[in-house]
Amino acid sequence: MKKISMAVSVVLALSAGSALAAEQHWGYSGEDGAAHWAEIDPAFAMCAKGVNQSPVNLTGFVEAEMAPLEFNYTGLATEIMNNGHAVQAKYTTGSTVKIAGKSYMLKQFTFHSPSENQINGEYFPMEAEFVHAGYDGKLAVISVMYTIGEANEGIKKLWRQMPVEVGTKSGLFSQVRAEDLMPADRDYYRVNGSLTTPPCTEGVTWIVMKNPVTISEAQLKQLSKVLGQPNNRPIQAINARPVLQ
Repeated sequence: MKKISMAVSVVLALSAGSALAAEQHWGYSGEDGAAHWAEIDPAFAMCAKGVNQSPVNLTGFVEAEMAPLEFNYTGLATEIMNNGHAVQAKYTTGSTVKIAGKSYMLKQFTFHSPSENQINGEYFPMEAEFVHAGYDGKLAVISVMYTIGEANEGIKKLWRQMPVEVGTKSGLFSQVRAEDLMPADRDYYRVNGSLTTPPCTEGVTWIVMKNPVTISEAQLKQLSKVLGQPNNRPIQAINARPVLQ
């Protein structure tokens, strides 16, 4: 019963955070841009005062013994939404990943263009961020970078039903599995960080896949047209955080 209760509280916390951010008008440029998020609402104060903020430039890697990620993705994406800040897909309950012996449940994934994180100072055309929640309320994000190349079949299915109008969503009739959007080689970097959108909550475990996946130029253009502008938060100071590999 304790696990069930905690899982419910995690869902409520995620929903509350999303609702709070949705109630406030924020964006990626101008007076509502990332440099001003903390001024928009006191609840967004961490966006300015946090010391473990994301995204970051992953470099200066520290060699570490890290166990392979243990994926148990059994579900499908259920709907895709254009929330005005990103294209976001919800996922059925029950799909998990084990990171360093701890299980997290996949809740949703979002797409950003260009990428939010950098690897050795390099931005990528697109980044997908798979948000997971643990039973203790802690969050973990698995990040996948995309480069231009062959068209991605999973992205093709998602984009076919991607809403153009802000604030709208569409049920997914195509079967889209999270693992279809990830590289076959699951080597990764690990760093502590935060949410990359208000309220910029810290204590988030970031797993960034070393190997990118390809999308076509046309697929990138389709996303960019729907977004209307870049939706990546600027790189944050790494401070004393090690980037493990």
